[in-house]
Amino acid sequence: MQPEVKIMSTEILSDNWYTLKKVTYEYKLRNGDWQTQSREAYDRGNGAVILLYNPITGKVILTRQFRLPSYINGNSSGMLIEACAGLLDENNPEECIRREAEEETGYRIQDVKKVFEVYMSPGSVTEMLHFFVAAYDHQMRVNDGGGLAQEQEEIEVMEVPFNQALEMVETGEIKDGKTIMLLQWVRLKGIL
Repeated sequence: MQPEVKIMSTEILSDNWYTLKKVTYEYKLRNGDWQTQSREAYDRGNGAVILLYNPITGKVILTRQFRLPSYINGNSSGMLIEACAGLLDENNPEECIRREAEEETGYRIQDVKKVFEVYMSPGSVTEMLHFFVAAYDHQMRVNDGGGLAQEQEEIEVMEVPFNQALEMVETGEIKDGKTIMLLQWVRLKGIL
């Protein structure tokens, strides 16, 4: 079923870091009536995320960094453990994730596999994330990672046994949705 929507007005509420818009629109209900609705949508662009895994050692590469939204929502340290991710900017998803993997983790990965794409919070955020996995080994390490200083990144690179990462999900040490989805995908596919 293709819904009928008529955009009535769009107001930019903030264009500071990303763009927050208030959109008023008419939406045709299933019974044929039209209803006027108003919603806010946050546009931060699309992104990509990757889980690096080592099929020989059974380990994965994760990152740990401060995330202000988690801090102001009750995470006392503000630190989150995540899979490597970044915004697409002008790049296609595969180019983006190769660049981000090298910047954040220090690994120059060879073969990446796209596994799916997902709207992470479609009730308020326009972002679609492209999910990838890639095998790594220590010969692919070209620098220490940690992110870019000019982007104010301070990222800790973690190499964790896969089973320990799954336990970290169960204990709540890993609370990042995109990371949990990739760990579960690897588990379901029997990769590690």
